[in-house]
Amino acid sequence: MGRYDVQQVCLNGHQITDRYLSRPAHRKAYCDQCGAATIFKCSKCGNEIPGDYIVDGVVCFGGTTEVPEFCVNCGEAFPWAIERQKVLSQTRDSESTSAIEVVEHICKKFHLVAKQLRVRYSDRETLDIKDEYDVQDLLHSLLRLFFDDIRSEEWTPSYAGACSRVDFLLKNEQLVIEVKKTRSGLKARQVGEQLIIDKERYKTHPDCKSLICFVYDPDGYIANPQGLENDLASSDEEMSVEVIIVPKGY
Repeated sequence: MGRYDVQQVCLNGHQITDRYLSRPAHRKAYCDQCGAATIFKCSKCGNEIPGDYIVDGVVCFGGTTEVPEFCVNCGEAFPWAIERQKVLSQTRDSESTSAIEVVEHICKKFHLVAKQLRVRYSDRETLDIKDEYDVQDLLHSLLRLFFDDIRSEEWTPSYAGACSRVDFLLKNEQLVIEVKKTRSGLKARQVGEQLIIDKERYKTHPDCKSLICFVYDPDGYIANPQGLENDLASSDEEMSVEVIIVPKGY
């Protein structure tokens, strides 16, 4: 007969180790994938989260222990299950969840998704976000989960003698998504200047009633992201503008 070890999981549902007791060196106070704190017990009843099933004298290779949604002792939902249910209920309820809210949620979780993609079995190749095109590709894939008609690189009407392309247009929702990735030559001042021009240009687009400017800043080039978001956000009869910068200092 065997016995269960204990598993340690972060609050976002990433498994740290399924051998918390037998391999203490693998324990972590915070998740190395998303930075969230970790637990190994149910917060309601204190029951330990079951980990790997160990049989003395038997060595298993390649097995994985599933991260549970609920405590087996009291039935309480773990934090990651609660958060997942919130997301599902929001995205399934089309009447209460607007397209803007869905895009906001995708953008705010983008950095966690990008980090998770780097962690693959046996160091297999994956998508590493190196430039703005990589950001666009991953964001496009995530948008596909919720929207059917996603038009990329739609031409905007001429503004100040020039025309350009938008990154993504959700035509039915009349929502444009502009994507930028910071780098050594594109920091807070340059991003602000570009977005000011973009805002004026998109006001002439017939299908743009809302503009979301998504700025991916994994290297922390923007010292005051909240301030830049507040300075560039606006709302009037012509168009509402929201700026989302992630991550914010983590």
